[in-house]
Amino acid sequence: MVAQRAGAPPPPEMLVSGIIPPLADAYFQRLETGIDLKSVLFPGEAVVLVHGGESDAVSVAMGGTGKTQLAVEFTKALRNARAVDVLVWVTASNRDAILAGFARAAGAVGAGDPDANARDAAARFTAWLARTERRWALVLDDLADLADLDGLWPAGPNGQIVITTRLPAAAFGVGAHASAGGLRIAPVSGFSRREALSYLSSRLTDYPDQRIEALDLAADLEGLPIGLAQAAAVMNANRLSCREYRAQFGERRAYMSGRPVEGVSPAVLATWSLAAECAHQLVPAGLAWPALALTAVLDPHGIPGAVLTSPAACGFIAGRPSSATGADQNLARTAITNLAQAGLVSIDPANAIRTVRMHRCVQAAVRAYLPPADTDQVLVAAADALVQTWPEPGTGRDGALELDQTLRDCAVSLRTVQPGEWMAVGSETPRDAGPDTGPVHDALWLPEAHPLLFRLGRSLEDNQLGDSAMAYWQFMVAATARRLGPVHADSLAAKERLAVAYESAGRFGDAIAMFAGALGDRERSHGPEHPDTIAARGRLAHAYAGAGLPAEAVTLYEQMVADSSRQLGLGHPVTLTARAGLADAYSEAGRTQESLTAFQMLSVDTERLLGPRHPTTLGARDNLAAAFLANGQTREAVDRYKSLLADYEAMSGRDHPDTISARAALASAYRRSGRSKDAIAQYKRVLQDRGRTVGAEHPDTLAARANLAFAYRSAGQLREAIPEYERTLADRERVQGPDHADTRTARSNLAAAYQQAGRLNEAVQYYERALADCERMLGPGDAETLTTRVSLASALYAGGRLMEGVAVLQRALADAERYLGPDHPMTQTVRSSLDAATRT
Repeated sequence: MVAQRAGAPPPPEMLVSGIIPPLADAYFQRLETGIDLKSVLFPGEAVVLVHGGESDAVSVAMGGTGKTQLAVEFTKALRNARAVDVLVWVTASNRDAILAGFARAAGAVGAGDPDANARDAAARFTAWLARTERRWALVLDDLADLADLDGLWPAGPNGQIVITTRLPAAAFGVGAHASAGGLRIAPVSGFSRREALSYLSSRLTDYPDQRIEALDLAADLEGLPIGLAQAAAVMNANRLSCREYRAQFGERRAYMSGRPVEGVSPAVLATWSLAAECAHQLVPAGLAWPALALTAVLDPHGIPGAVLTSPAACGFIAGRPSSATGADQNLARTAITNLAQAGLVSIDPANAIRTVRMHRCVQAAVRAYLPPADTDQVLVAAADALVQTWPEPGTGRDGALELDQTLRDCAVSLRTVQPGEWMAVGSETPRDAGPDTGPVHDALWLPEAHPLLFRLGRSLEDNQLGDSAMAYWQFMVAATARRLGPVHADSLAAKERLAVAYESAGRFGDAIAMFAGALGDRERSHGPEHPDTIAARGRLAHAYAGAGLPAEAVTLYEQMVADSSRQLGLGHPVTLTARAGLADAYSEAGRTQESLTAFQMLSVDTERLLGPRHPTTLGARDNLAAAFLANGQTREAVDRYKSLLADYEAMSGRDHPDTISARAALASAYRRSGRSKDAIAQYKRVLQDRGRTVGAEHPDTLAARANLAFAYRSAGQLREAIPEYERTLADRERVQGPDHADTRTARSNLAAAYQQAGRLNEAVQYYERALADCERMLGPGDAETLTTRVSLASALYAGGRLMEGVAVLQRALADAERYLGPDHPMTQTVRSSLDAATRT
């Protein structure tokens, strides 16, 4: 543990990132075979839980020994004892899942950059782990491939790391019970005889003789927790004794031995099949099998409850078309509950995102024994259910990133179902395979590409998984052209999605080429004035604008506006979007007056055609106000922001987030126009509204206080500004922690205010602390570190400490030249500052 510094602020509340599975209802603490992670794992250490035991040489790739539950117990102990400040759980089943999980954690701890892609954000998170003074714990659950952690291996003196994996100990370069590269390898086997007997005794309490031959049953099941759990569930559901269950088990195991499934032990094959029969007989009888099949093709780490109660899922489980009425949803829930009663799934009713989990062993068995005739129906029903549940980006739901990740994991799991997997092992890989997502069953291509295939790719884009998105759309372009033809609507859509991925990655040349090709295809197949062709022209124009070629963008946008106005009408969304793009392109091309005129006409037309309070109109009015402000016409900008604020208040009330944001925009316009008194009044109101609506410690409230402090400082009212800066820093340290990027910014801002007020000793003190934090968290060559070092030099110089200031600038220049290069703008800035200081 790391001792807290004397005088340091109190530690913030524990931050949890990721969705931690629940402990099983019948969780059994393993005193003999389980590793007590909370007692043996210390800061700076990592442990890998692998499969162990006598059956290690048998096909056990699917696990079932309880590794994940041991990790869950560890997190529970940490939370109960408040032993860490940051707790992160990441499902590590593939590279994309790790990147996305690390990126979300980076944002949560304040190490992320909103504009960074997932790869860069993940790298920032691992750097944060290595340097932070906060206590942290990280669980990587179900690591599938060591290569998935290339460049992302977590480490740090204040962290504890647990990795669960189906990989053998040899994959880490060592044998069991050994260590490698700072990793402790801990094999987890089945229950001991004593543990298995205790477990069955705790579960089987219906009648005294129920536990007769419990030890023999434990031996039959090789002590595997998953097999014991399923056996106990079936015995309780059917009121069977261990002796009676053993008789059924023996017969079933003999039968199953002739139909092996890769990765599933013969014992679990037998317990699974008995559990499936048990669930199928529970009331309402006959629904367990379709529910089981549907769950088996989705992600084993968790399926949102909404997916399994969607119209498609309800219809598949009930065996008839469904609109997901309350009665049908209750039927689906009952079927899933019956699976849980038989030990086939676990349900976390408190978790809407990863509600239902099915162990990978069970999934493999279900997939292998599902009749081939049912394959297409299961796959299409599951794909339909995912599409029906998947929200559009920007819906603002709580946990939206985690939900998107879970649905993406489900889609990846669905795509890995191979035509030859059913009833056989070792089939050939189908001809269409995407990056890290496996093959695609023919059912998802008949008669055209299933919408899920496009939604999965868009999800990769939305979560800034740019490399994976590009690879995925490259696959889709090839697959759609081969299966459907090069000018099929799906083929053209895939080309445009690939172009978008190129554009997002900054590969504008590739994006323009791909967009131009798609536009040419649409012109040849649909004609130059078809709505789809017009929209395609706009996408190419947008790419030109992004590439810094505004003249080309203007030409395309002007043609698009003319065609869309004539073919679709002035009020059509495509026309309005084109006009907004044209106004922006005019601005980028330096045609300022034409840009402003275009924004004014767009605002007038949207208000006339759609009404003054339509969302599109409000957006156009906001853009016009911003254009006035950028053009230096502050009076016009203020007038329009005031009008916008009045309309938002009338429509939504003073406490609506849109209203508060409009007031903040008005405050900024007042400040930039030099109307400090009015700006401060509005910033005060924003702070009050934020505190009342979201609470004093919400990030928006903290930002509002920082903005008020800046307004005071801009007005020269340092007596009022400094207390607000001090309060902002204290709040950020308490709520977000000392290592958060916002906390560092708050400390630098306070230092600057002290310097402006002539309190130079305090300014130097806070700049030095900010610099130390930047060096520790970001390194000496980061732009923030260099900027802070220059600011410290300025404060030293202002305080008459000239030689110290020059030494600081010399260090800054050396670091800038080393890490950024001699011609980097930051290096040139530092060099200019040093030249000015040494000339004095």
